[in-house]
Amino acid sequence: MARPDDEEGAAVAPGHPLAKGYLPLPRGAPAGKESVEPQNGPKAGTFPVNGAPRDSLAAASGVLGGPQTPLAAEEETQARLLPAGAGAETPGAESTPLPRTALSPRRFVVLLIFSLYSLVNAFQWIQYSIISNVFGGFYGVTLLHIDWLSMVYMVAYVPLIFPATWLLDTRGLRLTALLGSGLNCLGAWIKCGSVQQHLFWVTMLGQCLCSVAQVFILGLPSRIASVWFGPKEVSTACATAVLGNQLGTAVGFLLPPVLVPNTQNDTNLLAYNISTMFYGTSAVATLLFILTAIAFKEKPRYPPSQAQAALQDSPPEEYSYKKSIRNLFKNIPFVLLLITYGIMTGAFYSVSTLLNQMILTYHEGEEVNAGRIGLTLVVAGMVGSILCGLWLDYTKTYKQTTLIVYILSFIGMVIFTFTLDLGYIIIVFVTGGVLGFFMTGYLPLGFEFAVEITYPESEGTSSGLLNASAQIFGILFTLAQGKLTSDYGPKAGNIFLCVWMFIGIILTALIKSDLRRHNINIGITNVDVKAVPADSPTDQESKTVMLSKQSESAI
Repeated sequence: MARPDDEEGAAVAPGHPLAKGYLPLPRGAPAGKESVEPQNGPKAGTFPVNGAPRDSLAAASGVLGGPQTPLAAEEETQARLLPAGAGAETPGAESTPLPRTALSPRRFVVLLIFSLYSLVNAFQWIQYSIISNVFGGFYGVTLLHIDWLSMVYMVAYVPLIFPATWLLDTRGLRLTALLGSGLNCLGAWIKCGSVQQHLFWVTMLGQCLCSVAQVFILGLPSRIASVWFGPKEVSTACATAVLGNQLGTAVGFLLPPVLVPNTQNDTNLLAYNISTMFYGTSAVATLLFILTAIAFKEKPRYPPSQAQAALQDSPPEEYSYKKSIRNLFKNIPFVLLLITYGIMTGAFYSVSTLLNQMILTYHEGEEVNAGRIGLTLVVAGMVGSILCGLWLDYTKTYKQTTLIVYILSFIGMVIFTFTLDLGYIIIVFVTGGVLGFFMTGYLPLGFEFAVEITYPESEGTSSGLLNASAQIFGILFTLAQGKLTSDYGPKAGNIFLCVWMFIGIILTALIKSDLRRHNINIGITNVDVKAVPADSPTDQESKTVMLSKQSESAI
């Protein structure tokens, strides 16, 4: 049985109290057609408003049941309240069972399944690069060809993100999840047929399908968190969903060097080891696709938060994907975040892709330790992700946390760059862990910050654009850093990334913080929304009043 979510206290402008339990809805929905979404609390007609009985609202404001009272022109929020005179009962309140806001236990199953198939997809992304010399020797291709097995994930994402986010917004979460898990499974099976030295194109085909699957995976963490989890756990849920992808990268760093050791003097043994890795991946991917089909649901029976209830009450015909994209690109704080997220995540992709080459430059024959360093980098980042998610749920200090983590990631990258060639691989383990803790820990911060400053726009669209930016920067950084590493050594390539990360710090400091979703959840409506009472049916002749809402001060 679902348990009701805890509500946070509402903050309203002086002189215009708004009853607890009233929900914000997108402006423009006709009166009398709003959905009824009661919050937890006493039934209609008896619920106290800011500590006073409801029938005192009309007396206090002098507006309910009377003429409309417009406020100052600069006030940006409109709320619609139903008349509730003294002693009046709302029609149908006694006889109709009303929906409510609650948390579904199924949310943990949905989160777990998504995290696991995201893990398998990330594993397939990095499984070639971490033993690039082994695969290059087996297929008889250059290291650049092997690098493209990683970069194809980035190339595929950019043109496909817009149809993928359109599909998510118009066809829903379940279909998108099935496509992501299904294509991931299909790509894994195609790779099983590529274990011959002349079939590099087959393994590239399978990797291309996995890269398409990634398009339907990377944008889902913030959507799953918003649709299934309450306001006090949404950031932690998003961090956990991102964690699955990071864990897949960690496993991708760890297992391939162990499963496929460098035995190029025995081609048959090498082919057998590669086949074992491919078939094992396919079996796991198939199981997860079946679980996704069985257990992954579109949304819970009840919305988990006031912000989500408001979006669900918005008439579907009012949504425009093109308008949503335009609104996002007109949002200057989001555009700045788009650039800074792309720089940070692109740098992480580049370091992950080229890590094997960097380590082997200074530590020959250390393929296994190169994988372990990658594992250390990602596992430390997983810890950072969870801690950052918990911190955001507790403090809601999105900009401050994002900026601090960005600065610490830059410092970690500088330390990693100048200690790589000291000759002590244990130092690389330590500096790699520090770099990963902050750089990988930043990923869910960007998702959640974007959702906050772009609400009520779709989480899938904002997350998709962030990931598209990351892929573009990832391609450019990987090519540039790879060229610099080949011509001048790893230090030159890493300094290149440090310069870009410093630019990212400056741009992050310029982002204006306007926590729109958080404001809705605590009762502050500083976005273009209107509110209907959540504990009584909508009346066709409801009267409208204008309410002033205090906007959270920008940082």
